[in-house]
Amino acid sequence: MADVAPATPVADLAGARHPNLPQHLYPVNLVLTGQRCLVVGGGEVAARKVSGLLEAGARVVVVAPEAVAAIATEPRLRWQQRPYQRGEVASYRLGIAATGVTPVDDQVYADAEAAGVLVNSADDPARCRFILPAVVRRGDVQLTVSTNGRSPALATWLRRRLVDLVDDDLLALLDLLAATRADVRSAFGTSEVDGWQEALDGGLLDLVGDGRVEEARRRLRSRVGLDGVGRDRVLGTADGLDGEDAA
Repeated sequence: MADVAPATPVADLAGARHPNLPQHLYPVNLVLTGQRCLVVGGGEVAARKVSGLLEAGARVVVVAPEAVAAIATEPRLRWQQRPYQRGEVASYRLGIAATGVTPVDDQVYADAEAAGVLVNSADDPARCRFILPAVVRRGDVQLTVSTNGRSPALATWLRRRLVDLVDDDLLALLDLLAATRADVRSAFGTSEVDGWQEALDGGLLDLVGDGRVEEARRRLRSRVGLDGVGRDRVLGTADGLDGEDAA
């Protein structure tokens, strides 16, 4: 019988981290609408990166001698059918290296670092200034899952388990919360008041799911202190309030 190597203890696996990976990442959602973004590479991996950028409203340029159909036939992007030229990523807001050719991807990363451009290198987290999480997106609800770049497979698996959480009832609840938030900000000059979490823990989603939206609205407004607040104050016309966004 052939020898079988013993399994690695879970305790030892906890240290199986790339030495250049950070212990913690700072999660952000980038506003890329109208921003120039460069994707270097024309394969399936590059096409997935392009899709996400286009969905975010970015102005995407792809540089690659050849490209899959998803890139070559996409009218919303500009495909420059040639190799990457040293330093060109410097003129973009964000860059992605996805050629799968190490010297090329390394050059894109080095150029981006020198120019202070945010860069992602596909399947090479040690050469990334940002990591792309797995995403569940429906309407204005977006859930993201990251493993600090250690296992995209696990992030994708977790994303699949979250998909069913974002349903029509949750989107309706979001509309209710957003409208109430605007009223709270008008009434108090800020939306940072007590009661939001207590209201959500108090069955708002169940009420919305049962079609009892007005009951959910009354319960939410009571929790965040809008009971008894006159309409003039909610509209931001009470003394001391000018209706400005208290961002």
